[in-house]
Amino acid sequence: MPYLSFHVSQDVSPSQAQAVADTLTELTATLLGKKRELTAVEITCATAGRWYVGAQDVVSQSQVGFYLEIKVTEGTNTKGEKAQYIDAVFSAMAEIFGDVAPASYIVIHEVHADAWGYAGQTQEYRYIRGKSL
Repeated sequence: MPYLSFHVSQDVSPSQAQAVADTLTELTATLLGKKRELTAVEITCATAGRWYVGAQDVVSQSQVGFYLEIKVTEGTNTKGEKAQYIDAVFSAMAEIFGDVAPASYIVIHEVHADAWGYAGQTQEYRYIRGKSL
């Protein structure tokens, strides 16, 4: 049940937006073991000239910057899985956008199971409900 918020330093075409959504959903399912049908991806584009790295506009450097935040349930992924995911996402965004600024960030937030959920139920409730008593 991950939620992904993807920010990019430029406007993107509909095909690029679809490629980002497809890629992030696939990588999240295959590398982090999350359900595709519950993976939500939001894409936000910055106005040209509004993304800076080292106080330099990335567009003027002919680069694309991005920032991905993903929320997953705490303790559901290993350090190795998270490292592999971060590497794969960075590489995939370079394939989609070309010259990606090295200071493009991927942040995996691990949220306590009792602090979030969907369809009106927390992840902790789902876990407990699935256990035999």
